[in-house]
This record gives sequence, structure tokens and C-alpha cells, in this order.
Amino acid sequence: MSIQIKALCKTYNPDSEFPVHAVDNLDLTIEQGEFVAVMGPSGSGKTTLLNMLGGIDTPTNGTVHIDGQSMTELSDKEIIAFRRDNIGFIFQDYSLLPVLTALENVEFVMQLQGHTSEECRQRATKLLQRVGLGEQLHKRPNHLSGGQQQRVAVARALAPSPKFVMADEPTANLDAQSTAELLDIMLQLNEQEGTTFIFSTHDPRVITRARRVIVFEDGQLKSDKQQQPEMAE
Repeated sequence: MSIQIKALCKTYNPDSEFPVHAVDNLDLTIEQGEFVAVMGPSGSGKTTLLNMLGGIDTPTNGTVHIDGQSMTELSDKEIIAFRRDNIGFIFQDYSLLPVLTALENVEFVMQLQGHTSEECRQRATKLLQRVGLGEQLHKRPNHLSGGQQQRVAVARALAPSPKFVMADEPTANLDAQSTAELLDIMLQLNEQEGTTFIFSTHDPRVITRARRVIVFEDGQLKSDKQQQPEMAE
């Protein structure tokens, strides 16, 4: 599954005196299995880009094709189903369901996919253990630190075995060791299962581990380079 972006634009307040061009005439292709960091200053359009790639936001102009399928031609119901089965999201604000435990938050999307309760429980438990939360399975978000909530969000994004993971500042609330551990997990999934990871980030720890770095500024592509990622210590 590749992502192909053609003449993509997102303009806020288009009819005002000062329209905001969050994404401005972008052409870009991301192949399956890439590990990409999208970097740039705040307000450069990184989050808007990820939201359009995932079908959360609608372009003003241009197209997003994933595996040949135009996201703009899907109905709302079809987009929801496509996201559920193909795209994992890691949001800046975690977006955990407050009434559910860490385990239940991770199980939730798999339940929507139709997996059995036992399958959901086993995979969710395994993922939470991998991100260092094996002792926090039954705690609700308000009893977890910000960093712990972010780890739950990462486990939830990975739970349904998505083809793509869109990660918006996924390491913002994590210390160096936790960041390294999570990046190791993501790189392992990238290498073993071909999961494509696209990060919006300011974090040099993420940028140095990426295989491709895209620099975004004022909604426009400033540079796009392949690199040899640094190994974890």
C-alpha cells in the first residue's frame, strides 16, 4: 500500500482577508514500509497533513490515494471502516476513553474489527507489557501519568495491526529511555510486518531514527531526504 498525494491543499478561512494555507499544493509519495519523520516549526502544516492522510480532515483541493483508492471519494462510513482496518493514530492529546481501563482502551478497536474477547485480551495485554505497562492494565487514564497515557495510545494504535501508523508528536511526554523503547518496538514492526510509520515531530530522537526526513514549512515541502538511521544505544 502506497500513499500518493497530488496538488494537495488545505486552506482555513478561504474567504477571509487572511486565509491560512496549512498545506499548499503538495505532491508526495510514501511507499509501504517506510519510516518517515515529518518535521517543521509549529504551524507548518504537519498535523494537518497527517489528518488528511488518515481521512480525519478533508482537503480543500487535490487528492490522497492509498493503494489506488481515493480517500475523497469514500463515504463517511467507508472512511471510518478504512481507518479502522488500515490506519493507527497516535494523537498529541492521547484521546483515550476516560471510562475505560488501559487494557480496555487497547482492546476497543480490535473489538470493532470483530475479534473475539480472548484475542483482544491477549494482544492488548502483550502490547501493554511491551510498552512497559504490564502492571497498569486495569488503571483508567486519570490514574496514569502523561507518559503512561502516551504509551497506552501507542499500544492502542498498534493493536489492530494497521498498514499505516500516523503519529503526531508521539514521544512528547516520554523520557529518553521510554522513547528509545517505543521507537524500537515501532522499528521492529516496520521491519517485520511492513507497517508504514509517518511521524509529525520536533523530537531529534525520532528524527535520527527515521529513514526518511521530510521538512515542512508554511505548508510547503522544503526538503525530502533519505538517511541512514542511527542505532539505539
